[in-house]
Amino acid sequence: MRPSHATLQVAVTVAVMGCRATTREATGNVQPVAPTSIDQPRASAAKADTTHRGYTAADVRFMQGMIAHHGQALVMTDLLKTRTNRPDMRLLAERIDVSQKDEILSMQRWLASRGEEVPSAAAQHHMAAGHMPLMPGMLTDEELAQLEKSTGAEFDRLFLLYMIRHHEGALKMVADLFATNGAVQEPQLFAFASDVDADQRAEIARMRSLSGADPDPTTPSKPQ
Repeated sequence: MRPSHATLQVAVTVAVMGCRATTREATGNVQPVAPTSIDQPRASAAKADTTHRGYTAADVRFMQGMIAHHGQALVMTDLLKTRTNRPDMRLLAERIDVSQKDEILSMQRWLASRGEEVPSAAAQHHMAAGHMPLMPGMLTDEELAQLEKSTGAEFDRLFLLYMIRHHEGALKMVADLFATNGAVQEPQLFAFASDVDADQRAEIARMRSLSGADPDPTTPSKPQ
């Protein structure tokens, strides 16, 4: 029995469609499917990842705040030069002075290379005067005045007391940074913050030894 004309037309149409599909698969000429509403957020997230600057606002605040924090340490070591009679205290001040100045320059370069605001070490004066929030461990204007008025053994006692507190404040700043979600992801910043932590701990132990206290007290936990 011969097939009808309609049946032949349907068969030819199916065969042609199958041939076209096979040709597209063989040549790779497959038209892309427009993204759905579920795909679009993924595409946006991928774009955001490629333009991410690699550091956070918390990283910037840490560097800017630590510059002022280090700046006050330099003010304190400068006072020591004319107010102590102990060679070991002078050596301590020299070590702190060198390390803090070097770290201030590193922080300023880090901020400048990323187009962020670069404060000077003198920003600590605004903090001590109450014009800006004090970083942890920093001295007030009154405490700085008290240190400036003292000399000899009394100065040494106050200097060690205040500088240990000052360094412990820096440890807290580092610990807070490491505890901030998304912060310290940049290798350079991670290395710098870790070095600050190690240096401050070493100097705290040295100062406690000079003051006759336990050189290895309980201090803020080292960031992991």
